[in-house]
Amino acid sequence: MIQATRLSNDYKFTPSTLDIEKLIWSRDFLGCLQCGLCAGTCPLGYTMNYPPRKMILNIRAGNLDKVLRDPSVWLCISCYTCSSRCPKNIELTDMLWPALRDRALQEGFQPPAELQDAFEKIYKYGNVLGQSPKKRLEWTKPLDFPVLNLATDPRPVDVLWAVECFPSYYPRNQIVTRSFAKILNQLGIDWGVLGHKEKCLGDCDRLYGEEGLFEILLESNIELLRTFEFNTLLVIDPHAYRALVRFYPLYGANFPAKHYTMYLAERLDQLKPLLKNPVEATVTYHDNCCIGRRCGCYEAPRQLLEAIPGIKLVEMDRNRENALCCGGGGGGMWLDAHITEHGGYRLSDERVRQAAATGAEIMAVSCPYELSRFEDSIKVDGLEDRIRVRDIIELLAYSMGLQEGGVV
Repeated sequence: MIQATRLSNDYKFTPSTLDIEKLIWSRDFLGCLQCGLCAGTCPLGYTMNYPPRKMILNIRAGNLDKVLRDPSVWLCISCYTCSSRCPKNIELTDMLWPALRDRALQEGFQPPAELQDAFEKIYKYGNVLGQSPKKRLEWTKPLDFPVLNLATDPRPVDVLWAVECFPSYYPRNQIVTRSFAKILNQLGIDWGVLGHKEKCLGDCDRLYGEEGLFEILLESNIELLRTFEFNTLLVIDPHAYRALVRFYPLYGANFPAKHYTMYLAERLDQLKPLLKNPVEATVTYHDNCCIGRRCGCYEAPRQLLEAIPGIKLVEMDRNRENALCCGGGGGGMWLDAHITEHGGYRLSDERVRQAAATGAEIMAVSCPYELSRFEDSIKVDGLEDRIRVRDIIELLAYSMGLQEGGVV
């Protein structure tokens, strides 16, 4: 069952009330026990002069300016560990950090350069990679079947697939994107994409305090999506899923969104007869933070993996709600240099070592960010001969005889 974290009863997270000083005196935040679990369980808490507990304490004491000037403001990677462990269920990840960063930007404090560059690309091009919207469908060119572009051929569909940025543009992710298109076709799904009209759904922008940019994207996306008829809004990016089910409803936009693992797990009876080629490998699955800790979806990815013949599924010591973040979420993809500068390390490096320790040959993922992060970390750690990274989509496609290049 998908469970959303509780919203504050008296503090609506909207543009007019994104105020850090009001927030910390709201009913939810007044419940802070100053127990320190947030700092103690944060994977980067040791790098912060002001972890959440001390932030709340100092802002109440009138030291907001001191907090805003500290590098700690930009060290959170939105892994939801603090929120999930808080005994008072305070929404630190979704409320405290974005409100604090929003104030920092308003006061003229610049974010790390890589993050600022990402913001500017999204504003100019509608995607974090700075690619032309006209190239949104470049990934489709190697396919031997047409993809319905609803931007030029609008009609009702069963599934509207919001492809998102990395799956549309990044070469490694494009392989996964094409494989997923083949799977949808094999299942007989009536689907289409938004083509050049698609823009980033804005999850990372909001979490990193760019509320103005998030609103621009949100308003544009809501207006666009409401022009189409569909039964499911499908995404393969967990961050996009989180935005659609967590933040868009706050603005009156309740779309029937699903992450691909949830969507396919619901169709296992239809999918299983198509899984004919065995994947003879030991596989371990990395729980990503957005559909895992944030939304409570742990079993759907595992059900898909266990349905593939030949796979032996093993677990890392840290799994499900205790899984270590890859370090890329909520803007973390553009904070590696900042984190390292302030005494931290890339969490993805540690995570691939945990995966390799299981004896698995394949580290399975279900997030576009994780492919590049973990593949890079495997090279950094010299683990190329021991383990490789594959999206669950790639493993399914191989078993169905659809994988690009025919290898896994």
